[in-house]
Amino acid sequence: MQIDKGSIEQKDWDDLLMLIKMQKCTPFVGSGASYPNLPMGKEVAHEWSSRYNYPLIKDSNDLAKVSQFMAIDRFPMFPKHILSQDFKTKSSPDFSRKDDPHGILADLNLPIYITTNYDNFMLEALKTRHKSPKRELCRWSSELEQILNFKSISPILKAGYTPTPEIPLVYHLHGLLEIPESIVMTENDYLDFMIRLHEKETPILPPEITIALATNALLFVGYSLADWDFRVLFRGIFNTISSMTNLIVAVQLRPTDVTNEKDAIQYLSKYFGSVLGEGIKVRVFWGEASEFAKELRDQWEDAS
Repeated sequence: MQIDKGSIEQKDWDDLLMLIKMQKCTPFVGSGASYPNLPMGKEVAHEWSSRYNYPLIKDSNDLAKVSQFMAIDRFPMFPKHILSQDFKTKSSPDFSRKDDPHGILADLNLPIYITTNYDNFMLEALKTRHKSPKRELCRWSSELEQILNFKSISPILKAGYTPTPEIPLVYHLHGLLEIPESIVMTENDYLDFMIRLHEKETPILPPEITIALATNALLFVGYSLADWDFRVLFRGIFNTISSMTNLIVAVQLRPTDVTNEKDAIQYLSKYFGSVLGEGIKVRVFWGEASEFAKELRDQWEDAS
C-alpha cells in the first residue's frame, strides 16, 4: 500500500524531529497504535451488538452507544467488566518491529506520553528500552478518586516526581483495564469526562500535563475523527492549546464508508483548522499508525 502523506511535507518532518530532540513533543497514543493486537473500538462494538442484542443497527459500530445500552440493559459496570475479560488473553505487540508505533515512540526519549488506551503497551515498550516509566491515571470522577484512594493509589505527580526521559510518565486519560472503574467508555462517561475537563476550580489534569499541552508539539497517533475518544479529547483540550503550541501532527486512520475518499479526507483536514483557528499549525498524516511509525523511524534514523 502506498503511504498517503497528506499535508506532511519534509519541512514538517524536520520541524517535528527538531522539537522531539528538544524534548518539546508530547505523543497521544490512540487505539490504532494497539491494532491488530487489540481490536478497534468499532470492531468491539459490532461484536457486542450481536452478542447482547443491541437494537439500533445504524449505531452498531459505535462503542460509546453500544456500551451505554449494555450499561442500562444489565448494570453500569457490565461493559467495562466484559472488556477487561475480552482483552485479558490478548498479547502485547512486538516492540522491536520497525513499524511498531509504541516502539518508535519509546525510542524518542521523551518525558511524557499520554494515552487514551486502556492497555499497558506504552509502559511495556518503554521498559524494553531500559527506561523506568511511571504510570498515572486521570481522576475524572469523584467516585474514581475515592476508589483510588481506598486502594492507596496516590497521584505520583504530587509526591515530588518530575517526568524525565529516563523516568518518563505514561498518563492514562481514559483509564486502565485492571481498574475497570477508571475506564471512560459509555456516552455518559464521555459527557462526565468532558464536563470535568472544563471545570476551572477543580481541574482534573495536573499542571505537568497542562503545561505539556500548552507548550509542546502534540503528536496524535492511531486516532480516527469518527471515534468518540478523539473527538472528546481534541475538543476538550482545545482551550489548553495556545499560540505557544509548536505543532500538531495527527495520524488519522483513513475514512471508511464514504462515497469519495479524497473528498472525505479534504473535508476532515479542514475540520482541524475550523476547530483550532488559523494560529495553530496542524498537519495530518492519513494512514495506519504502523505506516506512520515506519516513516517516523526512517526520518529519525536519517536525522541522527
